[in-house]
Amino acid sequence: MNESEEILRIASKGDGITASGRFAWGAAPGDMLAIDGTLEWGPHHVEPPCPHFGKCGGCQLQQLDEESLTAFVEGRVANASTGQGLGAELLGAPHLSPPSSRRRASLRAESSGGRIVIGFREAKSHRLVELEECHVIAPEFVALLGPLRKLLIMMGKAAPAKKGGKPGKSSKHATVRMAADIEMTLVDQGVDLGVKGLTAEGLAATEAMLAFSQEHGLARLTMDGGYGFETVWEPVPVTVTLGGVKVPFPPGSFLQATKDGEEALVAAAREWLAGAPTVADLFSGLGTFAFALAGPQTKVYAAEAARDIHLAAKAGADRAQLQIFNAHRDLFRNPLQADELNRFAAVVLDPPRAGAREQVDCIADSTVGRVVYISCNPSSWSRDAVRLVEAGFRLVELRPVGQFRWSTHVELASYFVRD
Repeated sequence: MNESEEILRIASKGDGITASGRFAWGAAPGDMLAIDGTLEWGPHHVEPPCPHFGKCGGCQLQQLDEESLTAFVEGRVANASTGQGLGAELLGAPHLSPPSSRRRASLRAESSGGRIVIGFREAKSHRLVELEECHVIAPEFVALLGPLRKLLIMMGKAAPAKKGGKPGKSSKHATVRMAADIEMTLVDQGVDLGVKGLTAEGLAATEAMLAFSQEHGLARLTMDGGYGFETVWEPVPVTVTLGGVKVPFPPGSFLQATKDGEEALVAAAREWLAGAPTVADLFSGLGTFAFALAGPQTKVYAAEAARDIHLAAKAGADRAQLQIFNAHRDLFRNPLQADELNRFAAVVLDPPRAGAREQVDCIADSTVGRVVYISCNPSSWSRDAVRLVEAGFRLVELRPVGQFRWSTHVELASYFVRD
């Protein structure tokens, strides 16, 4: 082999691939891959906007232009469909979330060389990349990183000495040792900040956290030292708005990664299930779909396993006086059976990455006529989709959704009708 080869497409893990099967990380369609592994950029290769790209494990595809990034999202869903003989011609237009739109983020904070580093892990490594900027997460999160580092350093120095420690060391020379998970979510009131793996020890640390929360206008600050979240600061009850309803937001709850991505998924469900008098919303969470679908002509049964999330959704539905019946139910251990499902005209389900094999089996055995399946994993979706088709459902449409911009993580909305 003496000539360069063209990168034809991007594989599922983000590597470019040639016709002969050679892989190249950081490539774009149209690039030329030389024998020595170097790349000559093609028309779809752009300069990555973030200086951390290539080291930070948060993004894999910043080298792609908008056209090829959209094609990657579309291709991931198309491959899942055609691989099971479900047809790629059913694909609708993909939705791609814009930069700096991620409204929830999970970061890591660790001491390193006497400093506190906050960021994402390096690709295929436990080492952290200290974030100075990020083009994916909301700007409100980026603005907090510097002040948060200072707060964590102060908390480490303010922590009381442990029994058996060596006396005589000045606190200004003390080594800060800590590791914590940082959860940030944009809620109605601003930034909801959760720190897991760390506790506030002593009056000075508590006062510092309160001052930090007030200065930066946090919606809430919670700490979890291993025994569950404890609220340090919450001037007013924290909520998220779903379907026009303000719903209480328990610490650490799931929320669609971007607001625009949520709107794209909800719009699909509303369009496909228009006119359905009764809908079962399975794996309902806080009610992303339940609140959007419920109305004067539509009753919704919403089943969720996590008790705090179930209670929050119920409180929101009761306050809004909507026709939603909230059920606390683990659908993995206790899926809705066919005779229960027969009461509903339609089902919407949004399961975790593993899919919903047992629940889909029950749907297949029921008389439900319409199913909207939202998935964050095209592979498990394709398995469940085949089961529905075997039971007499027809896949009507697929809509790819790329909420996790520049990552290989792809979501989809799908619509099945029983023939």
